[in-house]
Amino acid sequence: MDSFEANATRLLRDLTGSDQTRFRPGQLEAIREIVEERGRAIVVQRTGWGKSAVYLIATALLRSEGSGATVIVSPLLVLMRNQLEMAERVGLSAKTVNSANTAEWEEIFDAISRNEVDLLLISPERLNNPQFREEVMPKLFNRIGLLVIDEVHCISDWGHDFRPDYRRLQRVVGALPPNVPVLGTTATANDRVVADVAEQLGDDLKVIRGSLERDSLTLQVLEIPHMAERMAWLAQTIPQLPGSGIVYCLTVHDAERVGEWLRSCGIEAHSYTGEMDNEARLEIEQRLTGGALKVVVATSALAMGYDNPRIEFVIHFQTPGSPIAYYQQVGRAGRAVDKAYGLALSGWEDQDIQDWFISNAFPSQIDTETVLRNLARAEGSTIQEIEGGVNLRRSRILSMLKILEVEGAVFRQGSKWFRSAKKWVYPQDRIEAVTASRRAEQQAMKDYISTDRCLMEFLRRELDDKAAARCGRCANCLTPFFSADVDIHLTEKALSLLRSTQIEIAPRKQRPCDLGAELNLSDHSVEPGRCLVRWGDPGLAELVRSGKYDTGRFEDDLVEAMTGMIKAWSPTPSPTWLTFVPSSTDVVEDFAMRLAASLGIEVVESLRRIRLSQPQKTMENSCQQARNVLGAFEVVDHRPGPALLVDDMVDSRWTFTVVGSQLRGAGSGPVYPVALADTSRGGA
Repeated sequence: MDSFEANATRLLRDLTGSDQTRFRPGQLEAIREIVEERGRAIVVQRTGWGKSAVYLIATALLRSEGSGATVIVSPLLVLMRNQLEMAERVGLSAKTVNSANTAEWEEIFDAISRNEVDLLLISPERLNNPQFREEVMPKLFNRIGLLVIDEVHCISDWGHDFRPDYRRLQRVVGALPPNVPVLGTTATANDRVVADVAEQLGDDLKVIRGSLERDSLTLQVLEIPHMAERMAWLAQTIPQLPGSGIVYCLTVHDAERVGEWLRSCGIEAHSYTGEMDNEARLEIEQRLTGGALKVVVATSALAMGYDNPRIEFVIHFQTPGSPIAYYQQVGRAGRAVDKAYGLALSGWEDQDIQDWFISNAFPSQIDTETVLRNLARAEGSTIQEIEGGVNLRRSRILSMLKILEVEGAVFRQGSKWFRSAKKWVYPQDRIEAVTASRRAEQQAMKDYISTDRCLMEFLRRELDDKAAARCGRCANCLTPFFSADVDIHLTEKALSLLRSTQIEIAPRKQRPCDLGAELNLSDHSVEPGRCLVRWGDPGLAELVRSGKYDTGRFEDDLVEAMTGMIKAWSPTPSPTWLTFVPSSTDVVEDFAMRLAASLGIEVVESLRRIRLSQPQKTMENSCQQARNVLGAFEVVDHRPGPALLVDDMVDSRWTFTVVGSQLRGAGSGPVYPVALADTSRGGA
């Protein structure tokens, strides 16, 4: 053992707290490439292999030789917290710069200038901050000793988790002195992603790739199409599983209600989504790590880098859109235990949700060019003004602007966006190729669900692991470990929860853009309302779909259920009459008449359509949705008391908002919106 290896081994044992720890194959090779060769490398190794040990030990060795601080670009706060804790074990002074500690930035950068910081963690979003780019980055990267890009697959739009802010790193790497080493790390990069990363970060990138085998992980697929049956299966199976675990859902809505369901069954469970604030997520992570929770029901927000040795099972309530994403998420289990379970439950709704994500991944060429034309005006445009000119959701507009900003086609000053002088061409060929690749990955995930081959070998081959072979321990190599049979009573209980959950229709309070004086939300807003079911759910939601698209009439069971919901809700003051939003057929009118009779209140045909408009479901943002319905109806009759305003579907809530405002302006009392189905989609 030479002196370099001896020093590196000492640091490794400090990191792990064991005098017996040895380097895994590839770890010392990567450290030598960085420290001795001052080279550039990408490390593609399985979750739990020890990629963080490589750059922490390399940092300690480089600092001992007088190099500047290491900068780690890390995509998630959970990753940053784990890395800060590990840095302390090898005596490194580590700091982080993020949106939650802006008051500490000046102090941190002063410490860097005094050479008192060994390691600095930043998120890729910091590179999107103009102040950070212009004032901080030049000073920071003049003193850098090593640049680490954690989860480097995020730099490639061929990957499963592309993040536009990572694109800026191509220019950062290009501006570094040639003797500054660069390390990219990931567990989920196939050959195409590795090639794309190398193209962006430099062809001299050395690839250090190892086996993606997970000796502790036991895989099984269970096809349980019905959501209520899957919920019942979770409730009966999770108490039997060892340790703590994670249940993954594709949408925020499903993560929240599956968590609610498990708690109702006496299981210590909590939901975890990207819509929660950082403090709430940190608390849940700490409770799961400490063993205070049996299970966390999460979206993909709890995925990359979460290092918890207590995770002994990962269950997918719905399957993700690719084997690569699945491998990355199921890899949360079995990091420090001899045996862990990775269980995929396949449901009927999986493909619809995956299709939505794929189809909404990229804005169209027409929409993109429309936005660019609008931004070319000398005065620029705010987000609200952009929404008025293009039929895209705000989230998609912001995503588009971020990509265009990274690529230099637009820039931002204050609250306004402007078109730059740089020529930019819509990358139609690349978008079509990436979309085709994602469709192929979607099909591969379907193949995983149905294959009789070794499940671990299947995943490893999808990630281009040349050493992929039968694992000898999955359900396909041996026999199934868990039955797909479910308790009928638990299924009925789950179905009852799905049917009984009241969905609030929150009132819109702010005008999305300049709509003139016709819409008065300060004086004439609607009250909070209620919706019976979520579109696509089992049970009553199936009756809604059938009534709307098959029979043209909503069944009496829906009238009865809506009546029960309204009575249980009991809005105050109580509605004394009912009206409805006219539709192109009489399906809503017919339902409203029967609902009024069931409630024993008067029905009034208050509204008349005076202008044809596009189907509201085709309108993508608030400005377009409000404008589409504004002026489409007039009030021809009303009553002065509180009213129920009935429609079959609710998504954006702007139809209820505009029509309800008109009723209030005409002299109606409080207006309570009610709908059969919520067709909005929760994100991750």
